[in-house]
Amino acid sequence: MKKEFLFSVLSVIAMWLVWIIAYLVVRNDYVMPSFGDALKEMGRLLTEAAFWRAFGNTLLRTFWAFSASFVLGAGLALVAKLHTAVRAFFAPVVSVLRTVPTMAIILMLLLWTNPKVAPVIVALLVLFPAFYAAALAGLDGVEDRYGTLVRAFGVGAGRKLIGMYLPLAAPPVLKQAGSVFSLGLKITISGEVLSSTFRSLGGLMQEAKMYLQMPRLMALTLVSVLLGFALEGLCALLCRLIVRWRA
Repeated sequence: MKKEFLFSVLSVIAMWLVWIIAYLVVRNDYVMPSFGDALKEMGRLLTEAAFWRAFGNTLLRTFWAFSASFVLGAGLALVAKLHTAVRAFFAPVVSVLRTVPTMAIILMLLLWTNPKVAPVIVALLVLFPAFYAAALAGLDGVEDRYGTLVRAFGVGAGRKLIGMYLPLAAPPVLKQAGSVFSLGLKITISGEVLSSTFRSLGGLMQEAKMYLQMPRLMALTLVSVLLGFALEGLCALLCRLIVRWRA
């Protein structure tokens, strides 16, 4: 554990050094701001009420997309596990959602919805296949381990679902929740940037880019990265608590 933590710290230091070297090579604040300027701008951001409104709106959109995709993905995976026809039906749907370009989805959604709603739907469409595949893989793993035993005792579908599938498949799905949540944040912010969503982190990034405020843009990027790490760590902690509570 100490060794892994050490390598993680070394990785962060390496990325910091790459930033410093890039700044020294480019020598242009409009292209690559210094690390110190980005930190100063981050400090200014944390004192602005507009930033916190944007932060809250983006976090709320990410939460809605994450929650909806989790419910849909896990729920449909359960149905697909019990009914092979449903599994076959959703196989091409999930494949299409995995491969369709995010940019194309956003452009179409902007014609049908508005900049506030489009990032949520885009994030949902990206996260749903991840949750569906993770849940289905977890259920298949449970079936491989205990399916023969359950069939031998003639356990009914309802009891099998509640007593076996849900408790045993939940831990591997929850372990991936953190990385999916941080991915949802990235997709949501990307959708906000492309949609020029007002009062959002993505909207602030778009505004900083338009006015060539590179330290502000890098500060917003750092905030997004730190928020993604925080969300991933929180989900990992909740997963450990749930698994420990079940034990």
